[in-house]
Amino acid sequence: MTERVDFAVIGGGAMGSAAAWQLARRGREVALLERFDPGHANGASHGPSRNFNVAYDCEPYLGLLTEASRLWEELEAESGAHMLDRVGMVTHGGTGEYPELAAGLAAGIPGRVLSPGEAGERFPGLRFQTPVLWNETGGRLNADAAVAALQRAAAARGAVVRHRSRVTALEPRGDRVLIATEGGSLEASVAIVALGAWTSKLLAGLVPLPPLVVTQEQPAHFALRSDGADASRSWPGFNHRPRPSGDEWWLTPIYGMYTPGFGVKAGWHGSGPVTDPDARTFQPELAQLEALRRYAAEWLPGADPDRFEPISCTYTTTPDHDFVLDRVARIVVAAGFSGHGFKFTPAIGRLLADVATGEADAAPAAFRLDRFQA
Repeated sequence: MTERVDFAVIGGGAMGSAAAWQLARRGREVALLERFDPGHANGASHGPSRNFNVAYDCEPYLGLLTEASRLWEELEAESGAHMLDRVGMVTHGGTGEYPELAAGLAAGIPGRVLSPGEAGERFPGLRFQTPVLWNETGGRLNADAAVAALQRAAAARGAVVRHRSRVTALEPRGDRVLIATEGGSLEASVAIVALGAWTSKLLAGLVPLPPLVVTQEQPAHFALRSDGADASRSWPGFNHRPRPSGDEWWLTPIYGMYTPGFGVKAGWHGSGPVTDPDARTFQPELAQLEALRRYAAEWLPGADPDRFEPISCTYTTTPDHDFVLDRVARIVVAAGFSGHGFKFTPAIGRLLADVATGEADAAPAAFRLDRFQA
C-alpha cells in the first residue's frame, strides 16, 4: 500500500532539513527522506565548521542574511543546541575596496575597514597586505550540529525523518507526486528535492535544470602553532583573494576559519576536479593540497603548514553561482548552494516552505529557473 503525505522532502542535508523544520513549524505533514546514515560525509553539509560570512553587496542575499541570523538563534533556542559563534569575519586581498561595506551598513549589518597593521595586531594568526573589511556579527557555524538540530526540531514538531531511504524515481501524477524508494513508495502533494550533487540524477527530464557542476574539493585543517585558551576568539573567519603569482591556484579565492578541536580550516573556493558523487575517490587532490600548504606557510603565520588533515567534500554550482530555488508543477527544486549557501540555510528553508505551500507565488527572481532560458 502506498503511503500518502502532504509534503515529501528528498535530501536530508542542510537545505532539506531546514525545509522540513519550516514545514513542521507550520503544522504541515512532512516526511524527510535521506539516503545515507545520520552525520554522513558523502555530500556538502557535513563537518564541524562553515563561515557565517555577512559581506554581501546585493539582494536577495542581504535580506536573507538578516533573516538567517535571526533563525539560527531561533533554532538554537528551540533545539537546545549551539551552532553559531559570532567570532567575526575578515575579508582582504584583491583591490582592498569593499562595496559590501556600504551595502551591509544600509541593510543594518555592521562593518568597518581596518588597516593591515591594525588587523594584524588584532588577528596575529593571519597576515594582511591590503585594507581589511571587518564584520563583527559574522563568524562560524557548526555544520554537523546544525543539520542534526534541524532534524531533531522538525521531528519534535511531527515531521517523519527517515535515513537510509534512497529515492530512486519521481513520477508526477496529476495533483500528486509518486515517489519510489528502495524500500517502497509514497505519494505527496508536493515533493521538495534538495539533493545537492545528486539533483540532476533524479530530476533529469522532469525539471529544466541548468548545468549543475559537481566538483570534489580539497580543504584541510592545519594545526595551530600555539593553541592558547583564547584561540577561538582570536581567529575570525576569513575570505582572501591572494595576489597573483606563477601558481595557478593563486587566482582562486581562499576561505577559512578556526575550528575548535580541529585547527584552522582553509580551502580554495570551487577549484576541484569535476566528479560523479557516486564514484568519488575521497582521496586528497594532491596539487590543491600542496598549493594550500604553500598558502598556509605564507599567509597563516598562526598555523603549521606541515601538520594538517585533508578534508574531502563536494561543491555543486550553477553557471552564475547563484542558487536554484523554484517550483515546476508539484516539484520544488533547491540546488547549487555550494561555496556560499550554508549560512543561509534556515532562510532557504523558509523560502522552500513558502513556495511548496503556495504562501509565496515564487522565489526571488535571482533564484528562478527561467533566468537560464534564452
